[in-house]
Amino acid sequence: MKEMALKTLVKRCKGCGICVAFCPKQVLSLDEVGKIKVVDESKCIKCKQCEMRCPDYAIFVEK
Repeated sequence: MKEMALKTLVKRCKGCGICVAFCPKQVLSLDEVGKIKVVDESKCIKCKQCEMRCPDYAIFVEK
């Protein structure tokens, strides 16, 4: 069984912070220029809250 991975498309990210706010495990943050950054993927529970809420399709959970 292949493990799922958290993928980000920084070019699409406008830095709204919605994904950061909805992540229940604080896996995400915004970097120094206000773009999405994965802090600790090992804490990710693959709930897809970030993917479902991102208005720019900049983050997703991939198989």
